[in-house]
Order: sequence, then C-alpha cells, then structure tokens
Amino acid sequence: MSDKPVEEGKQQTAEQQRAEQAYESVSTQGEPVEGELETNDQNAAEQSDEDEVAKLKAALEEKEQELLRVHADMENLRRRVEKDIQSARKFALERFVEALLPVVDSLELGIDAASKEGATLEKIREGDEITLKMLIQTLEKHGVKPVDPMGEKFNPDQHQAMSVQPHEGEPDHVIGVMQKGYLLNDRVVRPALVVVSKS
Repeated sequence: MSDKPVEEGKQQTAEQQRAEQAYESVSTQGEPVEGELETNDQNAAEQSDEDEVAKLKAALEEKEQELLRVHADMENLRRRVEKDIQSARKFALERFVEALLPVVDSLELGIDAASKEGATLEKIREGDEITLKMLIQTLEKHGVKPVDPMGEKFNPDQHQAMSVQPHEGEPDHVIGVMQKGYLLNDRVVRPALVVVSKS
C-alpha cells in the first residue's frame, strides 16, 4: 500500500487550515473589535445627551427671560394703576368744583349788590333766584336730582315721614313736603321730609 494518498490528505488539510486562517484574517480585518463597538456607541449616546441638555438649557433660559419681562410689565402696570387711582381720588371733585365756582361768584355779587344804595328787595330776590337756578343746573349736570314728592304715594326708600295726618284723599300719599330730598345718580343722598295722609 502506498503512502502517497496519506501525504496528499495531510497536504490538503494543511492547505485548508491556511485558507481558513487567511479567510478569518480577511474577514476580521477592518471590523471593529467588540470593545471598540461599545465605546463608539457610548460616545454617540453621550454626545446626543449633551446636545439634548444644551437645548433644554437654552429653552429654560429663554423662558426665564420671558418670565422676567412679564413680571416687569406687571409691576409697571401695577404702579401705573396705583398712580391713576391716587390721581382720581385727589381730583375726583375737580370738575364739580369748577362748575360750582360761577355760583359762588353770583352769590358774592348778590351780597355786594344788596349792600349798595338803591338795592331793593325785588332786585335781591331776582338775583337769588338766578343764583339758585344756576346751582340746581350745576347739580343736575353732575347727577344730583331733587326729590319733591308732593301728591305722590309714600315711598319709604326716598321719603321720611315726619307726621301722619287724616286726609280726605287716598291714604299713604304725601300731602306736605317739609324739606326736599336729593338723589345722586338715583341713590338717596337725603330723603325728603314729608307729611303722609291717612284715611
């Protein structure tokens, strides 16, 4: 029996081993080792996290700036409103006072005229009537209305009964006004003092 086939088999086996080694060498060449792959993945993940944190920090800083601006605007508005309220309180009666000044002037002129020679009761009365008319017009212009309820049904919201007297007409009606009342924008400033009828 010849040794040739055995040698050929050994030779083939050796060649196969070399081929396998060469194949493994080629296939693994250029491929990252397992540890390198994990490191690259970690680096990419860390970079992504850092980018996300940077974005969130920028967004947070922007919102903080917006909040500071809103707070400053609200503070300015509060100060402006406080100033307006103080001015309104201080000068609330300014227009009313301006409207009353001509009435004061008219009263002063009437007093001067009454002290002069030749002043008659008729002239003084005429001057007083003009001044009273000016005063009533000024009051009405500012929402003040007189309550003169003669002949009206007694209204406890606007009238104050000073006495009750028998009367031939309907009961609970005003038959006498001792003093007019006044309303300011439909709110009672002073009730009318009245005499009320009873049956």
